[in-house]
Amino acid sequence: MASEELRTSFSDLVVGSSSRTDSQVESSGDPSSEGGVQVTCFTEDLHDVILHFQLIRFSKQIYAWVGCNTAKFGHLYAAASTRPGNGVSVTSVLGGTSDNTGSGMARRLVLKTGLNIVLACNIPKDSPMLEAAAERKLIEKLRGLGYVRPRAGEANTSTAQ
Repeated sequence: MASEELRTSFSDLVVGSSSRTDSQVESSGDPSSEGGVQVTCFTEDLHDVILHFQLIRFSKQIYAWVGCNTAKFGHLYAAASTRPGNGVSVTSVLGGTSDNTGSGMARRLVLKTGLNIVLACNIPKDSPMLEAAAERKLIEKLRGLGYVRPRAGEANTSTAQ
């Protein structure tokens, strides 16, 4: 196909709007009730290290990416609660083994949220303090967005009022 034909084809192309509204694509409410997806990105400067975060909330899972100083993808972990003991299983999907930096974070995120977690993390494995600080910031943001389920004591005090 010649470049002139391609330009003509693109000029004839009409971009139509779909039946979805903006609130369904980038939901500001609870994605589980709307069937939408909510994307949140933020950056934190911790201990002279820049941490980049991206959260994508689906109806029954959260994808989280934590980047340290760069936009590299890092290792990818999947974690989910298991029955009958309500434990958490974690597996390494890309790169690394289950004992690398990020697998523990994925496990604790499942326990805090009650949702399946897919976590991509490129924090250096010799930096446990940086990993802990990144996890604290991530939990803080998840709590602010309403993704962390309340503790047993917190739920009882809010219903008693």
